[in-house]
Amino acid sequence: MGAALQTFFARSLSTITLWGVCAATMYWAYEPGLWLLMGALIFGGLSEFYRMLASAGLPHFRKTGLVLGLVLTGGALASGARHGADAAFVFESATLIVGSLLAFSVPIFRDTPATVPVAAIGYTLLGLVYIPYLGTHTINLVYLTPRTADGHLTGHLYLLYLAVVTKMSDCGAYLTGSLIGKHPMIPRISPKKTWEGFAGALAHSTLASWLLSRLFAEQLSLLGSTGHVLLLGLTIGFVAVVGDLAESLIKRSTGIKDSGRFLPGIGGALDLIDSLLFTAPLLFLYLRYAPSF
Repeated sequence: MGAALQTFFARSLSTITLWGVCAATMYWAYEPGLWLLMGALIFGGLSEFYRMLASAGLPHFRKTGLVLGLVLTGGALASGARHGADAAFVFESATLIVGSLLAFSVPIFRDTPATVPVAAIGYTLLGLVYIPYLGTHTINLVYLTPRTADGHLTGHLYLLYLAVVTKMSDCGAYLTGSLIGKHPMIPRISPKKTWEGFAGALAHSTLASWLLSRLFAEQLSLLGSTGHVLLLGLTIGFVAVVGDLAESLIKRSTGIKDSGRFLPGIGGALDLIDSLLFTAPLLFLYLRYAPSF
């Protein structure tokens, strides 16, 4: 068996196993499972990000960033569960503001090993914004709509919709690019990505968006008309590709192939959620504000 085929099977098995568990957790709205899933992936991704910086010798305040990331994620979960998505969004933004002040305070009030304090501040805040702040919009989606009279979640299917459409974009890009990809897209960042794969990503995400809107028409009513559903699927597909390329840019800049060893054939937690970090805020802002226009 060739190396490429082995990688494909390992990646497929890991993906099916992981997303099967994730999909079941989201579909049946098992709230403790959702907390564990979102919290572990976000915090794990942040830890991997700072580990990549360390391996490249880039200055940052790891402990400060991890504590702030833990507070931001945990507070968002608690605020969302208790008061809804708007309260979680306010908490996330407030934590980011406080985190910015703390990041500047570290080199001001304490001797640090960082040789370039401004760079250390920048890299620390980049990790905080890139992973916990963007990532906690998945939490906002879960608590976007009110609970039922008996206390069950109703927003969980929007998170499931996000995960499926985003990952169908990733799968579409991989499959189409592997089968017919000939024209490199941005080889200086990701040599294996092709324009054919990009087209496949958009096609798969758009189709997935339409199918889910038909299967769960009542539960996903905030998505709007068929035209909006198709446009949203296309947009999520495009943003998912940008999110994947953004992580590729970071890995290339730090000389890392995979952010971690979370799953065989996939890599780390950050490799798993890189696209979701960009698509989650997009979907949340659309659902929160677009229906009011």
